[in-house]
Amino acid sequence: MIERSIFREEHEIWRATVRRFVEKEIVPFHAKWEEDGIVPRDLWLKAGAAGLLCCTVPEEFGGAGLDYLFDVVVFEELWRVGASGPGFLIHTDLVATYILSFGTDEQKRHWLPKMVRGEAIGSLGMTEPHAGSDLKAVRTQAVRDGNEYVINGQKVFISNGQLCDVIVLATKTDTSAGANGITLFLVESNREGFQRGRNLEKLGMKAQDTSELFFDNVRVPPANMLGSEGRGFQHMMTKLAQERLAQAIRSATVTETVIGWTVDYTTERKAFGQTIADFQNTQFVLADLKARATMARVFTDRCIDLFISGKLDAVDAAMAKMVTSELHCETVDKCLQLFGGWGYMWEYPICRAYADARVVKIAGGSIEVMKTIIAREMFKDRPKSRARRE
Repeated sequence: MIERSIFREEHEIWRATVRRFVEKEIVPFHAKWEEDGIVPRDLWLKAGAAGLLCCTVPEEFGGAGLDYLFDVVVFEELWRVGASGPGFLIHTDLVATYILSFGTDEQKRHWLPKMVRGEAIGSLGMTEPHAGSDLKAVRTQAVRDGNEYVINGQKVFISNGQLCDVIVLATKTDTSAGANGITLFLVESNREGFQRGRNLEKLGMKAQDTSELFFDNVRVPPANMLGSEGRGFQHMMTKLAQERLAQAIRSATVTETVIGWTVDYTTERKAFGQTIADFQNTQFVLADLKARATMARVFTDRCIDLFISGKLDAVDAAMAKMVTSELHCETVDKCLQLFGGWGYMWEYPICRAYADARVVKIAGGSIEVMKTIIAREMFKDRPKSRARRE
């Protein structure tokens, strides 16, 4: 086994703490939360009290000021048990990061301590019914009216949508300026004109609330602007590599976990006078997946290291996200097959993992977008063909 050298002793001590929290406060209740379609707000308060939220937020804003690997440990321990309900990753890795990176001192002091404690839940409002990976195409508008901006529009597929207290919202402040007309705002969920739509029924990740959000003449002051006017698209682009790295961390973790489940199950389950693990097909399938999972883990950890040192670029993040996402989906499919009929039963974790997996090829940018990013870099210096030049 290849040792994961990016983690130090303090990270492994923290992992044991997180694992105890997950086993006590999440695992026994997750099935009920899947039925409910939402986790209780009380879990967020418990997670905040235990220090699981926003580990990297500096002490001056109520956080612990730890390094990114402490957040990674939290994400990995949730995914190892299939706890797809708590939307801690969106809250910690994206919303808090946006506020910390682009927020004013006042915005940071108002929101970050509450987010660290789990008292305020964050959500990212970017995707629209007609604009998924194409962020330049957002239509939600923020129009200046005196000393306020008036926001109208709709968002969809928003994680933490039913629970959120604050949304990092992508809007158009200049509809004629394309990408240069996008501006981010911090919008409180108690603003008049804001309305949560239905809690969407999904294929997987059933315990995580995912919603439509509506903005009908929602008025916010200029002080709610996050970053600079017209720079929202550029702000979002700087965070996409981090978002895609988080998806890679998820997929690498789940892939390893599912392989472990399948080794355990096939070692015990018997058919035709021997265990399922005794069949050469089982051994070959799992050996192939194990080898590729190890390669994916090594590259993902390398990307984590690059991110921490400020060197992770869009192409490496796209490659990590693409490869791990595809392997993730392939692994849950092939491993479910080895569980036979029981693998199709919701009571088995492999069934939940299969349903949860499919979104990874979409979330954080579709696989097709990842391929476009990679290919663009590969061919950027090549001359155009004669036919195209003419």
